[in-house]
Amino acid sequence: MNLTHPFRDEDGDKLREECGVFGAINAADAAAATALGLHALQHRGQEAAGITSFDGTEFYQRRGIGQVAENFSSSEAIAELPGFMAAGHVRYSTTGGSGLRNIQPLYADLASGGFSVAHNGNISNAGALRQELVGKGAIFQSTSDTEVIIHLVATSRYPTMSDRLIDALRLIEGAYALIVMTPEGMIACRDPLGIRPLVMGKMGDATVFASETVAFDVVGAEFVRQVEPGELIKVDFDGNVDSLHPFGTHNPRPCIFEHVYFSRPDSIFDGRSVYAARKAIGEQLAIESPVDADLVVPVPDSGVPAAIGYAQQSGVPFELGIIRSHYVGRTFIQPSDGARHSSVKRKHNANRALVEGKRIVLIDDSIVRGTTSMKIVEMMREAGATEVHFRVASPPTAHSCFYGVDTPERSKLLAARMEIEPMREFIKADSLAFVSIDGLYRAVGHEPRDPNCPSFCDACFTGDYPTPLTDLANREDRDAQLSFDKVA
Repeated sequence: MNLTHPFRDEDGDKLREECGVFGAINAADAAAATALGLHALQHRGQEAAGITSFDGTEFYQRRGIGQVAENFSSSEAIAELPGFMAAGHVRYSTTGGSGLRNIQPLYADLASGGFSVAHNGNISNAGALRQELVGKGAIFQSTSDTEVIIHLVATSRYPTMSDRLIDALRLIEGAYALIVMTPEGMIACRDPLGIRPLVMGKMGDATVFASETVAFDVVGAEFVRQVEPGELIKVDFDGNVDSLHPFGTHNPRPCIFEHVYFSRPDSIFDGRSVYAARKAIGEQLAIESPVDADLVVPVPDSGVPAAIGYAQQSGVPFELGIIRSHYVGRTFIQPSDGARHSSVKRKHNANRALVEGKRIVLIDDSIVRGTTSMKIVEMMREAGATEVHFRVASPPTAHSCFYGVDTPERSKLLAARMEIEPMREFIKADSLAFVSIDGLYRAVGHEPRDPNCPSFCDACFTGDYPTPLTDLANREDRDAQLSFDKVA
């Protein structure tokens, strides 16, 4: 994981989804539609963007560091991507770093023809697979875990491209939502647990796929359905759609943090409005952790829907007690406390006339390191708030994610190091409370969490990882051996 690239939150104090994907086949302006779809998914990755297209004969590719508008806003850029099939990707880097060679979609010329893959997620045994492939003579061109998929497909002995892809995916652990392009058409696939999201739509005669439904709204496509966990959908150039379920039946475990933070509020995830889910989380938080106060104040922008729900449930007025600047450029991580403090002040400012002399309930989606939360509490006190109570619209984030989310090492997660009261003291709030895991499940329309069969991947809260973590186990074994060697 690269921790010093130019588009990450300055404090490293927000969880970041690794990327978003969009694809269109049988579309007159496939690359233009893909660029527009990626723009709607920009919140899922602001480090780099790429699009690959196919015109029936050749594949074309354009990739660049920066946001979608910086790379694909001109007619000249789109003209470089002709054809009626295209797929694109926006990313943060979790595995492999932020270099140009890691920008997706990744493309290779295989024996059977061109192969392009856009991947949202993280392969938790990529290191072990890579080591095995390199031992057999494979030459990797990137440090991305996604390239492992290409090599596994290239070395599969099955006759058809879809069978080769299935053969490759059977060897993979972790999370993936894939959009693959071949000379025969487009393949969309989701891991057997459905950890990362993927949806399907129609745009006239075109079939489209995306990480979120909001991308369909922007391009004028109709949402058809989600790609089911473990489903592989093939679409050819005649418009034929074939659905396969090659990985057997599993209990789905979609990422619950899509409801909390990752998805745009105007998307539909797991059959539920993300905005409605976030409001319901706020309502549940008010039921579980009420407090006498004068104002409910969201930490913008991610805390707004939950704060509305908290205010409506509690009867405490909702007010914008913090104003966020939308014109703050993201810069390299600034390691000093002073620099972090200044970055918070540049991004958020207290509405002093509103909060002075008031008891405030602050609502945020999560606490990661706690640095930003502490500074915002301090900002409220400096603006004259008499009490500052902090309420969090997710359970304590005490475990790292290994499925395509950029989380700090566990030792840097505040909830991994402290219980609630020490956390409260650290951020200097008058009180601190998180929504319970059962409350979160109820808010998103499910029964309370069944530890024997959870409805979601909630490992960042519970430590209950739904797949093996081979690379992590291998790394821990190596670290233990090194420690043993040092002692010896």
